[in-house]
Amino acid sequence: MADEMGERTELPTARRMSEARGKGQVAKSQDLSAAVDLLSGVLLLVFAGGYIARSFLSIMHHSYTAGGEGWSTDATTIGPLSRMIAIETAKLLGPLLLVTAITTAFSQFLQVGWLLTAKPLEPKLSKLSPIAGVKRILSKRSLVKSAVNSVKLVFIIAVASGVIMSFVPRIIGLPTLTAPQGMIVIARMMFILAMWLAVILLLIGLIDWIYQKWQHKEELKMTKQQVKDERRSMEGDPQVKGRRMQMMRDIFVQQIQANVPTADVVVTNPTHFAVALRYDTDTMRAPRVVAKGGDYMAQRIRLVAASAGVPIVERPPLARGLYFGTEVGQEISPVYYEAVAEILAYVYRLDAEAERSNTKTSEHARQTTSRTRETVGAA
Repeated sequence: MADEMGERTELPTARRMSEARGKGQVAKSQDLSAAVDLLSGVLLLVFAGGYIARSFLSIMHHSYTAGGEGWSTDATTIGPLSRMIAIETAKLLGPLLLVTAITTAFSQFLQVGWLLTAKPLEPKLSKLSPIAGVKRILSKRSLVKSAVNSVKLVFIIAVASGVIMSFVPRIIGLPTLTAPQGMIVIARMMFILAMWLAVILLLIGLIDWIYQKWQHKEELKMTKQQVKDERRSMEGDPQVKGRRMQMMRDIFVQQIQANVPTADVVVTNPTHFAVALRYDTDTMRAPRVVAKGGDYMAQRIRLVAASAGVPIVERPPLARGLYFGTEVGQEISPVYYEAVAEILAYVYRLDAEAERSNTKTSEHARQTTSRTRETVGAA
């Protein structure tokens, strides 16, 4: 019934996933990216916070005192002062911002991989439609997303409140501390709060990323008819493909009927594989595969060989090795020289014995005929 209704019940194919990726439609979590950014920022402040504070104090001290000489506030000095503050601040914040940008890009790369596309930036008239915008806002997906975001917000506020409440005694005691001591307490409280929030957001982001991947696959699901159409477009019409396969099979059978009778021996598996070998010492450096086949074609090779009087030898390991390791028209690998030489020697020995047997039979028949003629003549 689902198939008749055209419902999407089939998982997306690799081609559909690739096309969606080319359009910029990928599964990624903004919460995970935000969590990674927050965590990297906290760690950056932990390791470089002292240096940043000292550098800003130095800039402020230099800007207010000009190295102990003081600054005048006329128009001739305000320009160099502003330029000096901007340059020093850029030198301080530039590397920090670069590290943050690299971290952000890395978090996106972990989720999406390497992807460069301008498709999401292309203007679409549907996005300018107020009706379409209202539908997106009131859609089931938007409502669910708003509800989930509200739950996340409540959870984060609860965690932050718990951390802050644990610091209430220290906050109450701040008036009794010196300014540096108070700043240390506040900094420690902010660091612990930020780490808690970063870890919570990271867990939420991982859950959201898993959900986004599932939802992305659900959105790209296909109907059975779409799968059939895609397979047909990639592989061609089944009837045309069948006729093509039949033509190839006919050509292969013709090659078998032409090449197998010229072979010296056919090595079999005995039922799954068959390889026809030919060796001409005058023109070949090594035995050559003149035909091979599996299953039905192997049976065909055996039938043609039997009708042509070509010896058939069962050597399963050798047959498999020749079938998978040598193409038609190629000489066999040196690895199989010894095994094939033994088989050819055996075949040549059988041919020699058969030839001697035929010679004896012919001589006996000649002698019998001669005696018969003599007897008839005497009578």
